[in-house]
Amino acid sequence: MLVKDTIIDIQATSNTRIKEVDFNNIPFGRVFSDHMFVMDYKDGAWHDPQIVEFSNISMHPAASVIHYGQSIFEGMKAFKNPSGEIFVFRPEMNAQRFNDSAKRMCMPEVNAELFVEAIHELVKLDRNWVSDAPGSSLYIRPYMFATDEYIGVKPSETYRMMIFTCPVNAYYTGAVKVKVETHYTRSVPGGTGFAKAAGNYAASLFPAKLAQEEGYHQLLWTDSQEHKWIEESGTMNVVFRIGDTLISPKPSETILDGITRDSVLQLAKDWGYKVEYRKISTDEIKEAYENGLLREAFGAGTAATIAPIEVIGFDDMQCKLTPFESWDFAPKALAEMDALKRGLQPDPHNWNHQVI
Repeated sequence: MLVKDTIIDIQATSNTRIKEVDFNNIPFGRVFSDHMFVMDYKDGAWHDPQIVEFSNISMHPAASVIHYGQSIFEGMKAFKNPSGEIFVFRPEMNAQRFNDSAKRMCMPEVNAELFVEAIHELVKLDRNWVSDAPGSSLYIRPYMFATDEYIGVKPSETYRMMIFTCPVNAYYTGAVKVKVETHYTRSVPGGTGFAKAAGNYAASLFPAKLAQEEGYHQLLWTDSQEHKWIEESGTMNVVFRIGDTLISPKPSETILDGITRDSVLQLAKDWGYKVEYRKISTDEIKEAYENGLLREAFGAGTAATIAPIEVIGFDDMQCKLTPFESWDFAPKALAEMDALKRGLQPDPHNWNHQVI
């Protein structure tokens, strides 16, 4: 985690591209801001943290990441309110999870204070790329990859960490349909399911494509051994409201410990709801639906914050939920989270970092 030259060298561009952007029509993840953070690891330490103009990077054909997949990432957002204040939500938690992923992938950790400072400085520099329009934000993508120029199966000795940002609008524009996956596996005990490792997502693409061909938006993954226990969805954790209790699968070595999920369920506790982190079976979901007790189901993640689920597809039945607007908890939590992230609501848990 040692860092040499810890002062971030900021090289601001004189050639902004912001006038080329239609902020009312931004495809998610395809428009990039003016700057990026770059830092390299070699000789046992991180060196020369800097913010430079966003541009392509060159890579050796034998770069270790291409052949052996040492790559991790995080996802977070910056928000602006009508007063022009800009906030980043719980970046210290992303720093912690980034390092948890790094350890599992045999990669060097990054100083958490530097991680957060780099995000603050990058967002400050590209503050004009943060829109205050409803549903808009600046997506932040920290990531790290192996850079050894060597063909050999071993941990790389050199790495690069980078951060870029993208102005985005809403990820989902409505409720989603999810299919319960009972054949393919996202994660196994002893594997990398709890890490935000790039390969986890690569392995999920084919089964997700099959589900999309059936009319679903996402998969709802089950455990690898029995395909009986709900784990998480494709890009988010999942929460069910059965009766008056909010239930979500407990974070484990096969389930990503979601920062949005943690925040939403903390709000639930603050408001007096009963919250359970525990195993939940596919049979329990079906039984609750048949008995009229499955009142809400939603995904929780950075991209969407809360994504209401309108259909849960099993092999033998579909659970069709009532419209999102009629729910008791999730619409209220979505509005509260949005107000918190924009600094429009009291922040009793000190989650928000004000950048400007």
